[in-house]
Amino acid sequence: MLPEEQIKAIKEKLIHHISSTFPEDKKAIAISQIENMNHKQLEEFLIQNKMISQETPKQKCIFCSIIKREIPSYEIDENKEAVAILEINPISKGHALIIPKKHVESEDKFPQQVFALAKKISRKIKTKFKPKEVKMLFSNVLGHEIINILPVYEDESLSSPRISMKKEELEKLRKKLEKKIRKPSKLKPKKKPSKKRIQTHEKKPEKKEIWLPKRIP
Repeated sequence: MLPEEQIKAIKEKLIHHISSTFPEDKKAIAISQIENMNHKQLEEFLIQNKMISQETPKQKCIFCSIIKREIPSYEIDENKEAVAILEINPISKGHALIIPKKHVESEDKFPQQVFALAKKISRKIKTKFKPKEVKMLFSNVLGHEIINILPVYEDESLSSPRISMKKEELEKLRKKLEKKIRKPSKLKPKKKPSKKRIQTHEKKPEKKEIWLPKRIP
């Protein structure tokens, strides 16, 4: 059975996901069902939705499922060691998550490329949205350590209230922050200089008549 702390974290994530993706007329019922699930019911729900393995419940987590594209997300960038996605229930505008591709349980085991992606996204958020500062804050869900890239406009922190964002709003943010793929510029082929025939107007030498004296018999 999953530990109490993990059950609480999973419920919070599922409720956040429902709030931002479900139709308005179905949100309340779905959230109520998640809140009223006991440990066994929640575990069965996660197994049915392939979010954890039946044999080893701790084997998979929400973030591992995102990495494997089993759960949809608003991805904005990626490198060999990590993926950057938008938080679907952000604390502030531009709140993003850096998820290591390996199930790493503490930040001291992060490959350098995880930090490199975090710094890259921080700079981009700072440029695009002009917050006072951008904080890199660690958090752990289901034993999977992640980095929160949190833009601070006033005095936001990880304990601040979260915003319920619509799909359209998240999509607009994603387009502003996603990695731009540069298309190769189409170079116009250089025109080869045309070889023009140079017409020469050379005068032909005139044939001169040679005068010879008449033969005298």
